[in-house]
Amino acid sequence: MERLIIIAGFGGQGVILAGKILAQAGMDHGLEVTWLPSYGPEMRGGTANCTVVMSDKPVGSPIIDEATALIAMNLPSLEKFEHSLAGGGTIVVNRSLIDTSVERADVTASYVDMNEIARDAVGNPRAINMVALGAYVKASGALPLQVVKDAMAHSMRESGKDKFIEMNEKALEAGYNAA
Repeated sequence: MERLIIIAGFGGQGVILAGKILAQAGMDHGLEVTWLPSYGPEMRGGTANCTVVMSDKPVGSPIIDEATALIAMNLPSLEKFEHSLAGGGTIVVNRSLIDTSVERADVTASYVDMNEIARDAVGNPRAINMVALGAYVKASGALPLQVVKDAMAHSMRESGKDKFIEMNEKALEAGYNAA
């Protein structure tokens, strides 16, 4: 089993944190993992993406030729990375910011209103990354949701942000249920 995931969006959408939590969850689940963040110099509004590779065998590189999944948080990310997906892959699309459909017929697309879910169901628009991650977990079946929740809680505690654990758990569940 090998999962090659690209998470992409604007800076400020929590793309890098989502990738880091996914990578930690993969390790916690006993998988071999690499994580490679990439972002522009802007604090907010620039481009941000990361790749996460999870496998039951040793991983040679975080650089991937063909992804098995894409989490597209905005239209430029969908346009840039849709064609980087292997046939049979999964795309989780933020329908809040992407008003077009996935062009490819050989991949499975899951459309989720991430911004509205984060704002209305979770109560914090900054929780969009956890909504996206929950949707990916459901759409791909890559990991159990509880493993991702535990990795998120560990990450929040480690960075002194315990007060965000409950909100992020709610966001993961809401994204999972929406996919």
